[in-house]
Amino acid sequence: AKGPSTFIPLGEIPQEGGESSLHQLLEAFVSAGRVDHVAMVMGLHPQYLSSFWKTQYLLLRMDGPLPYHKRHYIAIMAAARHRCSYLVGLHMGEFLQVGGNPAWLRGLHCAPQKLRNLNEINKLLAHRPWLITKEHIEALLKPGEDSWSLAELVQALVLLTHYHSLASFVFGCGIKPEEDQDAGNSCWSPSPHSDSSPASDDSTWGSGGTDAMQEVEVLMERMKLLQENQREEEGVTQEEMATRFELEKTESLLVPSSDILDPSLQSNIRCFLEDPEFGYKDFTRRGEQAPPTFRAQ
Repeated sequence: AKGPSTFIPLGEIPQEGGESSLHQLLEAFVSAGRVDHVAMVMGLHPQYLSSFWKTQYLLLRMDGPLPYHKRHYIAIMAAARHRCSYLVGLHMGEFLQVGGNPAWLRGLHCAPQKLRNLNEINKLLAHRPWLITKEHIEALLKPGEDSWSLAELVQALVLLTHYHSLASFVFGCGIKPEEDQDAGNSCWSPSPHSDSSPASDDSTWGSGGTDAMQEVEVLMERMKLLQENQREEEGVTQEEMATRFELEKTESLLVPSSDILDPSLQSNIRCFLEDPEFGYKDFTRRGEQAPPTFRAQ
């Protein structure tokens, strides 16, 4: 499909000559030097685009404790955690434009230790934020050669969470790479399963569809076994069966396995990942000790 999104027809995307979002798109163009595909798709909601762009402009280009090149590097680290090669490629270009050291782009191991120290809190924020404690913050603020100031750390954490969220928007809207981005920086599915077909693939039944069908078949087999077991057991209520079904469904489909790293993951993402197998793990599984969580009603 032509246009900035795999899912949205080109005719529905606001163009630069359109009335409704022309002002926002021009704002984006002036700030970034071009209108990227994220801005074009967001132009469907001009007020949201305006808010988003002001926030992004403040984070990346206005005064703050972090130098510009480090802001873009943190964006790369955050996007890489969710395997979002669109954002990784975009900010690699931005990093170089603002004078970043090209050697850092060889991978996280080439970046200064101060930035590498963000790795632990980056992966927790991306996948299991309920595990973060005050000790993680204290470790980064501890006086020393590679310590963070409080102001620097606040900006870094906001950047990390901003780009974790933006990766979801990129995947959810099927954002495709700009023409001037390398072919290798295409946008791939964030799933840790082996269904990483390009988001721009026109085939509905690609490898991702095949994997989904296989998972459904596995779930159906489990349900069949449950029903057979029910016949053997006396006194099993419908409520108990429903509970078992929900547990099987959750463990089969809704909780992705984080212990398998896709072998086809592009090198431009892999090099920015330490502990790449670390991923989301459901913290409410039955029969397991749940970590302490803060609940606010």
